[in-house]
Amino acid sequence: MGSDVVIETRSLCKSYVSGGHAQSVLSNVDMRVHAGEFVVILGRSGSGKSTLLNLLGAMDRPTAGEVVVKGESIVELDEEGRTLFRRRHVGFVFQAYNLLPTLTVEENLLLPLELNGQEDQGSRARIGDLLERLGIGDKVGAFPDELSGGERQRVAIARALIHRPSFVIADEPTGNLDLDTGRQVLNLLDRLTRAEGRTLIMATHSEEVIGIADRILTIADGRLYEAGPGS
Repeated sequence: MGSDVVIETRSLCKSYVSGGHAQSVLSNVDMRVHAGEFVVILGRSGSGKSTLLNLLGAMDRPTAGEVVVKGESIVELDEEGRTLFRRRHVGFVFQAYNLLPTLTVEENLLLPLELNGQEDQGSRARIGDLLERLGIGDKVGAFPDELSGGERQRVAIARALIHRPSFVIADEPTGNLDLDTGRQVLNLLDRLTRAEGRTLIMATHSEEVIGIADRILTIADGRLYEAGPGS
């Protein structure tokens, strides 16, 4: 694990207005995640896990506080700035895969590179290498609806890593998978992000991650608590 701080929150707050009343979801959340670290956020449904990930990934803005990535605050970015930030710095792995159904596996992986202006002669070789390491090297020309759920999530992992992001956000990445497939996908995600030297922040209900994560954080009552590794 590296010593450099990749992402940090400072007194991060998020509330929503419902029925004329403000409802606090996150309250003064402070966290630091270092380069190469695998951090898991645990919490019951509705505790704010996804809200926190949305703020870290610049998909939403906080009510107060800061999100700092590699020393730069991202909370004041406009819509275009946040879009560019996500493309360049964040890899996303969602529960629902979010693959484009009309594109092949290879085309789904080329798209982030094209959007970032990173496509070059080595792009297809990198795609092939990632897919081989994920055990689906023979699926490069397949369409998403020709894949199993576990295979789709493996493609999603490759897509999250293809553009070499500053960090990867995984939101309940095994939520749509059966227990055995979920365990396989989780282990692959862990191994491949570490092999690529990427920072991984995951929100999940699954306690399968406890034995492999570097740190476990818990959200309760809008606050973030350190639970420690192997808790």
